[in-house]
Amino acid sequence: MSRRPTIGDVAKLAGVSRATVSFVLNNRPGVAADTQQRVRSAAEELGWTPSSSARALSTGRVRAVGLVLAREPELLGTDPFFPAFMAGIETVISETGDGLMLQMSRFENEVDTYRRLAADRRVDGVFLTDLRSDDPRPALVAELGLPAVAVGAPDSGTGLPSVNLDDRPAVREAVRHLVELGHRDIAYVAGPDEFVHARRRRQAWSDALAEAGLPEGTLLPGGFTAEGGAHATRMLLERPTPPTAIVYGNDLSATAGMAVAQDAGLRLPEDLSVVGFDDVPLASYTNPPLTTCRANPVSWGRASAQALVELIETGGTADMELEPAAFVVRGSTGPAPGHRLG
Repeated sequence: MSRRPTIGDVAKLAGVSRATVSFVLNNRPGVAADTQQRVRSAAEELGWTPSSSARALSTGRVRAVGLVLAREPELLGTDPFFPAFMAGIETVISETGDGLMLQMSRFENEVDTYRRLAADRRVDGVFLTDLRSDDPRPALVAELGLPAVAVGAPDSGTGLPSVNLDDRPAVREAVRHLVELGHRDIAYVAGPDEFVHARRRRQAWSDALAEAGLPEGTLLPGGFTAEGGAHATRMLLERPTPPTAIVYGNDLSATAGMAVAQDAGLRLPEDLSVVGFDDVPLASYTNPPLTTCRANPVSWGRASAQALVELIETGGTADMELEPAAFVVRGSTGPAPGHRLG
């Protein structure tokens, strides 16, 4: 054929109606075995497969969930959080027969990306991650009729079902741990300020310093990236009096900061203590092993997928609060220089 075959071509070749073709290829009951064979043979002979939009019309599902990340594609491979988060999603959808559609987008194109996903019926629902203040996405997905779960929702709520994890207690415990080790100059390398969870972690650091009666430490942006963490660390170490401890917004920026400090001749933790956040698998294998806050992205992905699948299939799901992040002490933190414990 000079054109792409259609469902009508399959029906004509098999001698059945278009509805029968749809029933057979979507595994609906009630079609005789010999008719099923004729339809499948005709489809194979013509090389016809149903489009995702056609399958969606017949089944009500395209069997896919979406994750839109507004960041540079090359950053995804360097940040261990999202691969682990997606692995958690896969543990659920591999059992339900769904697939995960990952879309990379720039912030300025983000709204159009969601509109396209909804208009083309490419996904049954989406995960909203990296929630921001005045985030337009909750209202957008409601307008589009696109089921969505907010991952790490702000305290003010989004109007969507949420899967949340309180990261503040672990950050406050990290600061208390450093204070007990004699540190008085504790800097912070923060994630992007537009992200709600980045601001929460930064505020927890600031609150813990105030609770300890210490002045506000130096705050620098790190952007949750290795490059940002390295740059911020260099700036901190170039100060006339560098901090004795640095808390980072995530493990990626922390491991980069550790490398910069060691390249500068500092010993960890004798000269500088370092704390990260996430507890990605690499954290326990750095030298020294990284003290961090465990958020367990695999469990977070698993819980988010369970909530979204339930929302898609039943029309509703309850908010889920995961166990708060836990502080994990390893070898990258120790007494402040000149401080003796006890």
